[in-house]
Amino acid sequence: MRTTWEEAGWERLGAGVGRRRMPGWDETVGAVVGSSGVLIVDTGATIRDGAELRRQLRDITGQNVTYVALTHPHFDHVLGAAAFAGVQVFGAAGLDEFLPRAQDDLRRDAVSHGVDPDTAAEATDLLVRPHHLVSGERTVDLGDRQVLLANVGPGHTAHDLVVLVPGTHGSPEVVFCGDLVEESGEPQAGPDAIPGRWPAALDRLLALGGEEAVYVPGHGAVVDARFVREQRDALSRRFGVSRH
Repeated sequence: MRTTWEEAGWERLGAGVGRRRMPGWDETVGAVVGSSGVLIVDTGATIRDGAELRRQLRDITGQNVTYVALTHPHFDHVLGAAAFAGVQVFGAAGLDEFLPRAQDDLRRDAVSHGVDPDTAAEATDLLVRPHHLVSGERTVDLGDRQVLLANVGPGHTAHDLVVLVPGTHGSPEVVFCGDLVEESGEPQAGPDAIPGRWPAALDRLLALGGEEAVYVPGHGAVVDARFVREQRDALSRRFGVSRH
């Protein structure tokens, strides 16, 4: 007997679409289920997180995860990817070259946020580089549904990827935004952010998702297009970016 989304601690967003807010750093992990494949959006902060997510999705869907989409290269979103051996991994163009260079920074960042040093070292030693790079848009076929991966950045980082899931059976379109959008706090602009281009990235995100879509931030509760527009305008004011 399969486990339901809710029993596994996931939030069901539509037919075959769910997300989990992970403990610790509240990062969102998403999942999209089709007749011939399952795509996971981000993989948690440790290999143990990734292994738990992989097992949960098998219990929920009756299928193995077949694809991974990494929204951006921060430890809480990518370090669980080593648990998905044999799975095809997608990332924004350039992520395959960036991740090996960022290995030490990712480990230090994870440890500074409370990850056990040995656990962080293991995850970064086994860091997974994307097999498929997205420079514009790319469709992933899950059998009875097509999922769109779009490189809308840079913004939060130089390698921001979003995942758009078309609505089915009366469910709205769902957009997994990564940390281009955050609800539980002010968007984090670290040293790898590109603030001057972040508002434009959100313009592209809104153009793809439209007014009726459900937008899923990298951290926090699900939001709507109005929230994304307001966050875009706040980022423009915060960083002195003119949109005219």
